[in-house]
Amino acid sequence: MKLRSLTSATLLIVVCLASAGCGLVDQAVTGVTTMVGLNDTAVVISKAAQIRTSYAVVAADLLEVKRGDELDILDQTEFEKVMWYRVRANDEAKTEGWIEAQHVITSDVLDKSRKLAQEFKDLPAQAAGQLRAASNLRLAPEMNPNNVLFKLASGSNFEIMGWKYVPKQEVNDTDDSNRTAPSQVRRARNEEIEAAMESSEGERLDEKYDIWYKVRLDRSVSPAPAGWLFGRQVELSIPSDIIYFQSNNRKFIAWQRLDSENVDRGAVGRASTPGNWVVLTRSNIVKGADGVEPDFDGITVLAFDKYDQSYYTAWRTSGEVWGAVPMRIEGTGDNKVFVLQLRGPDGQMVEKRFSVFKDKSRLRVTPPEDIAQFQTKSK
Repeated sequence: MKLRSLTSATLLIVVCLASAGCGLVDQAVTGVTTMVGLNDTAVVISKAAQIRTSYAVVAADLLEVKRGDELDILDQTEFEKVMWYRVRANDEAKTEGWIEAQHVITSDVLDKSRKLAQEFKDLPAQAAGQLRAASNLRLAPEMNPNNVLFKLASGSNFEIMGWKYVPKQEVNDTDDSNRTAPSQVRRARNEEIEAAMESSEGERLDEKYDIWYKVRLDRSVSPAPAGWLFGRQVELSIPSDIIYFQSNNRKFIAWQRLDSENVDRGAVGRASTPGNWVVLTRSNIVKGADGVEPDFDGITVLAFDKYDQSYYTAWRTSGEVWGAVPMRIEGTGDNKVFVLQLRGPDGQMVEKRFSVFKDKSRLRVTPPEDIAQFQTKSK
């Protein structure tokens, strides 16, 4: 009789605990989750994704979550080589279910991206770009599966804060590389190197190195604010009004607007009204010093004549320089200064300031007095 009463009492307690009014089950589960080290959070990175009843193919959808939504991670598992997280949403019902890992980024990984963004938080963008195809956003400029933040969608836009030339290698990660077969890449490279040797040209930059871009991302594109992208998938978003001044043997590598219409964000993008620009250029010839390649080897200032409605070259380097970004612009109104790092004859990097001002309706540039010492004759 006592046993039956005890069983009834136990059943009553279980029913009470399971009811919505008690709220103790959720507390107990949360306590267990904390003890096993799974009390982590994640942020949704996909434009939209579904929390499902399970990770099975026939599972039902429970709740749609959107980019930027924060979720609590309760558990994780790998099913058919795909990672899934069991999560709790922050909706009114506190929906719990499973979401594929590719749709979220965990808080510890997100913190690493934010730390990278701190390195250039006060610097202006040097250029802008767009992805030709989906590519992995990484924590470092190397093909290491352990440094992947997440896969960024094709067509994603971003600001370019810097770049790095890395010795070219065969790439097996199709999320980061083009689809050209390795044998075709080797054959094409060998043929072009031999052709360059026969014509007494220097070794080509794009044949020796791959370029990696350090990028800053807007929150509308990604909760992760920064990372590295493999250059083969990046298309530079050169402003449409100045792209026609780019030549085949000297490419635009960075640009910033000089006139009063300049803004910190968006001034490097593809769409713009005509204005005044400082452009950094790069030839395709290897010219490394102490094993390091310059970020740029030419400087051009383009100005827009609003009366003639045409561009003219206000100033440019007469020879090649050895320069490094970031480029900064200081001043207000029509009087500006752009600041660059140039390598001097002694091999030391020196900060150089170029003054820009209006002389009547024409834009003028006053370079540093010793600029000739930083230029070499163009090949």
